[in-house]
Amino acid sequence: MRALVVLGATLAVACAGVLFPFILRGKDLLWGKTEDSHVIRILEESRLVVDNAIYNTMKRNLNKREIISPSQLLSFSKLPEPTSRAVSRAAEIMETSVQVMRRRGYLNLKQAQPPTDALSEDLLNVIANMSGCLPHMLPPKCPRTCLADRYRLITGACNNRDHPRWGASNTALARWLPPAYEDGISEPRGWNPHFLYNGFPLPSVREVTRQVIQVSNEAVTEDDQYSDLLTAWGQYIDHDIAFTPQSTSRAAFRGGADCQLTCETRSPCFPIQLPAADASLTAGPACLPFYRSSAACGTGTQGALFGNVSSAHPRQQMNGLTSFLDASTVYGSSPASEKLLRNWTSAEGLLRVNTRHQDAGRAYLPFVPPPTPSACAPEPGADPAARAPCFLAGDGRASEIPSLAAVHTLWLREHNRLAAALKALNAHWSADTAYQEARKIVGALHQIITMRDYVPRILGPEAFGRLVGPYEGYDPAVDPTVSNVFSTAAFRFGHATVHPLVRRLDARFQEHPALPRLPLHDAFFRPWRLLWEGGLDPVVRGLLARPAKLQVQDQLMNQELTERLFVLANSGTLDLASLNLQRGRDHGLPGYNEWREFCGLPRLETRADLNTAIANRSIADRIMDLYKHPDNIDVWLGGLAENFLPKARTGPLFACIIGKQMKALRDGDRFWWENSHVFTEAQRRELARHSLSRVICDNTGLTRVPAEAFRVGTFPQDFESCEDIPGMDLAVWREALPQDGTCGSPEGVENGDFVLCEESGKRVLVFSCRHGFELQGQEQITCTPQGWDFQPPVCKGLAPWPSG
Repeated sequence: MRALVVLGATLAVACAGVLFPFILRGKDLLWGKTEDSHVIRILEESRLVVDNAIYNTMKRNLNKREIISPSQLLSFSKLPEPTSRAVSRAAEIMETSVQVMRRRGYLNLKQAQPPTDALSEDLLNVIANMSGCLPHMLPPKCPRTCLADRYRLITGACNNRDHPRWGASNTALARWLPPAYEDGISEPRGWNPHFLYNGFPLPSVREVTRQVIQVSNEAVTEDDQYSDLLTAWGQYIDHDIAFTPQSTSRAAFRGGADCQLTCETRSPCFPIQLPAADASLTAGPACLPFYRSSAACGTGTQGALFGNVSSAHPRQQMNGLTSFLDASTVYGSSPASEKLLRNWTSAEGLLRVNTRHQDAGRAYLPFVPPPTPSACAPEPGADPAARAPCFLAGDGRASEIPSLAAVHTLWLREHNRLAAALKALNAHWSADTAYQEARKIVGALHQIITMRDYVPRILGPEAFGRLVGPYEGYDPAVDPTVSNVFSTAAFRFGHATVHPLVRRLDARFQEHPALPRLPLHDAFFRPWRLLWEGGLDPVVRGLLARPAKLQVQDQLMNQELTERLFVLANSGTLDLASLNLQRGRDHGLPGYNEWREFCGLPRLETRADLNTAIANRSIADRIMDLYKHPDNIDVWLGGLAENFLPKARTGPLFACIIGKQMKALRDGDRFWWENSHVFTEAQRRELARHSLSRVICDNTGLTRVPAEAFRVGTFPQDFESCEDIPGMDLAVWREALPQDGTCGSPEGVENGDFVLCEESGKRVLVFSCRHGFELQGQEQITCTPQGWDFQPPVCKGLAPWPSG
């Protein structure tokens, strides 16, 4: 009940935030022309429809908390943080409003005349404001303090001064090709079962899984070069740069049908139809529940309100995270999540840790706080009071599998290790300075490990040199925004490298006598496996000393992912391969050949052509039998099945897309670690000495590791003592406290903090307040020959929202 009260209050606050300005500024419009009043009434009705659907969805989920279905589990794991939920809600209100206006004849989306001709400019502004979309469509207000050049904003905004929304959280994914929607605007590929592609309907995604992708758990070829940590790192980094929120409702906006119980396509329900002979996945309807990704504000049919509904302004999907390689997995992508993750009582700028459990004296991630619903399964027979909720991290998917939770935990520990060490070196630093400097280093290490150690192994050295190449400096003309095809197709290649077993090893890197191998389905959303079954070390040893699954054309994905994803008792399961294919169609990704042409690769027109890209003739034939024409092939499947490039772990299409994206993430990031203003030359030298192996040495009980963490080896001959693994010397971060008789040493602010920086050769203090407090006074003060130019500000508590 408490969660429902909080949800209701959240919706009330969200409504008030957009309605109060409207009431104050647009009162005359409400009671003006009759048609305008009708439009306003429709928007108000739509808001209530969306909010009721969201509320009822949450209520159903909470009522079924202990008898949760796999689709509910997936929904909980992908629950966006509050800012993303607000944007999704606003977009859904706009989408619902336009559909109602369309049905009632206010808008004709096929008319030649722009629909805005029927609506006044003032009314359009009110509509955008009432829906809640307007604030998310305007450029952000960028801070003008000296910190704007020293530390990146948590939202990723203002990285590019001319394009402040590039790469920011809660903005639309980039489109490198126009989308392929069946109505040209919003309807996914496969939405209409009678819609033909080159004369043929698209095959059921589940049938594609069964005929082409799925193999038994025993059909695993192991990688003779790379460790399972390579796969874990890829998943972890994917969660640093991309998260597409699903619709905030699990019920159809029209009619209210529960998406878990209907097999009809009624937005946001886009169910995966099951073949008649396939009853293995569900105990209910002959389909798998699937929810469309939320639209970004002002796109798709919503564009009617702004006169831009056309194939030039189709539905776009949102990235809830920053696009940048910035360790948002550790720190979050919004001020609200960052504030939840920080330890505000620490003078060292630490992150919060688990107060109930420790791992041989080392920290675990904290638990998600109540009343947040927890997707995580309890230990069998455990006292409900001792239940382990999901872990809290910068990304909400941290508890999906033990390897992912382990990598998240490593970086929590590394941040706290660095922050404490930096504060010890610089006793005059404020807690906020220690936090920001540690965050900056952790972000740089994420960039180094990804671009130096991970991406070249995926693309192969030749393709990496051709597609990414050496760093030549920040380029403000490069848009770093993560693309739809990268996040929805290309970077999901890693799903074909997931091993069906969780391997946990003892101190000699042998099979652990007390911790046997786990089938993956017994590890999904079970943080207690870490807490009560040996801690982090056995899992990390398994990642280092056991090979990754090799992506083979006739062994793409095992049954742990296609038959047992999030399996719980008798409540059915999900299929990750089908989810990936359906998501690509939901997002309107063009077909395989369109992307080959985009990358300068030849189009494939015949069965023989396809066999040149996919050497396994049996697989190529099965794909053609299902899709009938190469143009119809879903891009994720086509790219996944291609022949590898030399010394690579992907084929030419995905190498092109991944390489283009990684180059953009590097070259379009003003805070990239190699950019000259970000670190000193000495600091860059020290950062380059660090490695993932060093991070493991510093934050686990392991004393021997491979020099290259992604290279699989045999213990002990391929392992080195941690004493011989190089790392950075933090001494180059030592700062002398400026001595200045005029201004003196800065003093702290109650319920707030400050960071010291320099602007035009003058000392500057930039202040901020803790969560729940508001800054009153000057945010930035400067030391002048006469002293500080302003008095320090104060942090005053925000008035609570009135009850009732």
